[in-house]
Amino acid sequence: MPDSFDQLAALIRARFSELSPQFQMGAAFLLDHPDEVAVSSMRKVAERAQVQPASLVRLSQQLGFPGWNELRNLFVARVRTRPEPLTTRARSLVKANAKDALANDLLVAQQHNLDVTAAHNGRVVIEAARLLRRASHVHVAGFRSCYAVAFGLVYGYRLFRPSVSLLTGEAGTLEMQLRSITRDSATIVISFAPYSMEAARVAEAALEKGSKLIAITDSAVAPIALNADKVLIFSHESPSFFPSLVAATGLAESLVAHLLALEGGDAVAQLEIAERSLHAKGAYVP
Repeated sequence: MPDSFDQLAALIRARFSELSPQFQMGAAFLLDHPDEVAVSSMRKVAERAQVQPASLVRLSQQLGFPGWNELRNLFVARVRTRPEPLTTRARSLVKANAKDALANDLLVAQQHNLDVTAAHNGRVVIEAARLLRRASHVHVAGFRSCYAVAFGLVYGYRLFRPSVSLLTGEAGTLEMQLRSITRDSATIVISFAPYSMEAARVAEAALEKGSKLIAITDSAVAPIALNADKVLIFSHESPSFFPSLVAATGLAESLVAHLLALEGGDAVAQLEIAERSLHAKGAYVP
């Protein structure tokens, strides 16, 4: 029996093709609407999933649970472990006894995030890089605080590959920018809980158009990760009021480094041209 929502989601994805059509409808609703499952009655969930309540009981049992209530407990626990509101975390920082050790605590937390993230993603980063290398064009999206991670990835990647672009959605133009996503392209989306609506929309558009999707996120069952081709998971624990993006930035930099290594001599040549051009055109202080 799964012990967490992440384990349950992984089990459902692994066994989805073996489930009956009714069970597939119920299981899909569980993964697509976990918040509703946590706060709704079984009858309401069944109505929304367009299945019989008895089907949810049998689905629970087929997934290893005694019944519906035991399965639903994982969804309730998921809601309870969501990130605290930023203001709640900020109030704890201004307490007198929290200030002295804060700088050291932040560094320790960031190192831990890097260690955890490295342990989870070594092989997947290489696989994601190979997928990106085969794409005709790479689109990258990150919104709000994740914009900096996305921008850094694009900046580094574009130094040796021209066919990389940042999806920004400025002035409400995201839908127009999404038109450039094609079946032979790849799309990288960066987001963490609470997930931005724009990130979810980019991931949805990539799937609709048949583009390869790489999610850089904080959970295997994040909305942008459930149907992604590759999922890179970063840890963002922090004693500060805002989640740490150090590990997310580390993943982006690692991905760019692997891409350069895969491209080899041609990429180095492109990088040399870009570097010379920047110096020649006065981009840097002499």
